[in-house]
Amino acid sequence: MLAPLVLATMTSQALLVVLAPTIVAIAADLGASVGTIGQARSITAAASIIASVAISTRTDAFAVPRLLLTGSGLAIAACGAVAVSGTTALFLAAHVLVGLAFALLLSGGFAGVAAFSPQSRAWATGYVASANALAWIVVNPIAASLTEWLSWRAAEAVPAAIALTALFTARSAQRAPGGPANAGWWAPLKVASARRWIGAEVAGYLAWTALLTFAGAFFIERIGARESTTGWLLAGGAAAYLVASTQSGWLALRAPRRRLAAAASLIMVALLPVMMGAAQSAGAAIAVFCMIGLAAGIRTPASAGLGLEQWPGHPAEMMATRTAATQLGYLLGAIVGGAVIAGSGYGALGLVLAAVMAISAWLVIGVDDPLETPRPGR
Repeated sequence: MLAPLVLATMTSQALLVVLAPTIVAIAADLGASVGTIGQARSITAAASIIASVAISTRTDAFAVPRLLLTGSGLAIAACGAVAVSGTTALFLAAHVLVGLAFALLLSGGFAGVAAFSPQSRAWATGYVASANALAWIVVNPIAASLTEWLSWRAAEAVPAAIALTALFTARSAQRAPGGPANAGWWAPLKVASARRWIGAEVAGYLAWTALLTFAGAFFIERIGARESTTGWLLAGGAAAYLVASTQSGWLALRAPRRRLAAAASLIMVALLPVMMGAAQSAGAAIAVFCMIGLAAGIRTPASAGLGLEQWPGHPAEMMATRTAATQLGYLLGAIVGGAVIAGSGYGALGLVLAAVMAISAWLVIGVDDPLETPRPGR
């Protein structure tokens, strides 16, 4: 039950991860700035948000196995389209396909967790979330090396290969239980707690994914690392995320999930300015990056599990809503990150992202968790 969900989520992240170690080479090859190429994230996010809305309003037509099959096929096509792009315009346009594939795979991967028993969901959610880090560990070093030795176009073969594996396992995924179909995109927004959770996800992913989008460029331009070295540096942070997320099920059984998510967010608030502004060497920067990865590895599954409970009986709809929220965070993160770097540099970006992550912590602490003892007045 778990393997197709992990592979689908890993594929969705691999589609995004491949940009980090290749972004400088792409910009040089296509004659564009790093900030311009980084807007591929914005296009991916916009397409993903639209696709997520379609999924959330038509869960009868998008069962988990179908989401994974369709998403894997689109992912393979997207990698090919990106690899053959000859201009910046074509490169950015190809990321529409990336966004569609991402939405299908990520929504299906997390919605499939609902097929597990309530006692196993925290464990399963942690492993599905850990697939994000697994993509960073696998894709970054290989893609970075292929970029340095061959070209950034060759690096697109890495997410394509993972997508092919996901395609072969998609049919073994279990359908997620659900309530009445076609409940509507706006239904989660009618619940105050769900609105706060959505806001926390948008803010959290704005900060986290802006860091991931421009971390590769930060190591290359600010620290002076080579592309191949940068791939290993990014993989180090991902390894820390993997360790934390696979242990998050144990933590979720011992502490309220909203408090775990808020505490992890505040740790990131403290560390983001240190990495982007104070670290002067590769060793210091990667050490802080790994600590941020540990915190993010706790925050992501805790928040995802909390979101799964915000609309009982509708896991697919809530996870499609989560995909839309995270992709809105990607969209804003790419725009804000590119603008801040162009205007004020990486140090200012660390401060801005810390402020946004603080907002996420404030919002998530007010989210209701049905597994907790009700709070007075709630």
